[in-house]
Amino acid sequence: TGGKVELLVERVLPPDPLGQEPPHQVVAHMKVSKKPLPGAQLHMDGGYTATLLGRWPDEHGALFRFALSDEPHALMQAYGHVPLPPYIEHTDTEQDVQRYQTVFAREPGAAAAPTAALHFDEPVLTAMQARGVARANVTLHVGAGTFQPVKVEDLRQHRMHSEWYRVPPETVQAIEACRQRGGRVLAVGTTTVRTLESWAASGKTSGDTQIFITPGFQFQVVDVLLTNFHLPKSTLLMLVSAFAGYETMRALYRHAIEQRYRFFSYGDAMLLQRKIHA
Repeated sequence: TGGKVELLVERVLPPDPLGQEPPHQVVAHMKVSKKPLPGAQLHMDGGYTATLLGRWPDEHGALFRFALSDEPHALMQAYGHVPLPPYIEHTDTEQDVQRYQTVFAREPGAAAAPTAALHFDEPVLTAMQARGVARANVTLHVGAGTFQPVKVEDLRQHRMHSEWYRVPPETVQAIEACRQRGGRVLAVGTTTVRTLESWAASGKTSGDTQIFITPGFQFQVVDVLLTNFHLPKSTLLMLVSAFAGYETMRALYRHAIEQRYRFFSYGDAMLLQRKIHA
């Protein structure tokens, strides 16, 4: 029709082992004035296309399934844009390609950067290692739903977005060794908290999680949390309130506003101790 469509890719689907499904499938959010019908072909830069196959299951959110005309990661690398959070209004630049990526990044798959990790670089990691801080890795493919506000009064009615996570065996061993020597587990970012607590709650070291952490949640793994300042009415703000306590977070945000701290993805961070419930 000549209109513009914006796709925010949430995940790249694995190939169908039976070969019955079209190749190069992705699941994406779609921003368009009028939703196209299944079978519609969207034209992209470079002469490539994206064919709309239909909706993705509702439990994952308002997502659509597309078949691209070439390998998804290659197309995104060549023609895609950095998926900056919606509250960052400038158009992405080459500087964002460098800045909106963390020193820990290894596997492609997240729709947003775990921004607490932006405070680290190799010299900082080397200095921490010299002080005896052990490091272990996890993977969480952050979904765009992380930016969605909670719109219901009853939190039990909120539909949490789904994200894929993995806790490697060596990380499981590192956490057990840390516990045995009386150490503490410090999570870098709410993404790491969701990953570790999903593993603890389910017993599964990988899979999809829709964990929704609210006040009253019983944390099993994380003792300390480094995190940025989050958006109002977000699930992340509820997570940190559950972790450190509601009154503690009110005081922290009041101090941050008074001292003109920078908020959100490119902003400042805070180090939180887990509140011990009597």
